Amino acid sequence: MVWIGYVGLTALVLCWIPQSIDTVKQGRCPVNMAFLVLSALGSLSLAFYALSLGNMVFTILNCLTTLGTAINIFYKVFPRESHQGTA
Repeated sequence: MVWIGYVGLTALVLCWIPQSIDTVKQGRCPVNMAFLVLSALGSLSLAFYALSLGNMVFTILNCLTTLGTAINIFYKVFPRESHQGTA
């Protein structure tokens, strides 16, 4: 049954990859800040909880989800300046 956990882990982590790539390319994050903060708080809390239980599937999942959220929060707070007029 552990393989089902790894399938879920893979799917949830993969869903953050396109958003994070778009965010890095654009240099800004269009996602709602409240969603990002709640997602980060939830996944970080669950990572610590899973770690305390010794559940590596959920520890890895929530650590990687927290990382994806952190990338998006960074670009939400510190958007890259646009240099459209320079060549």
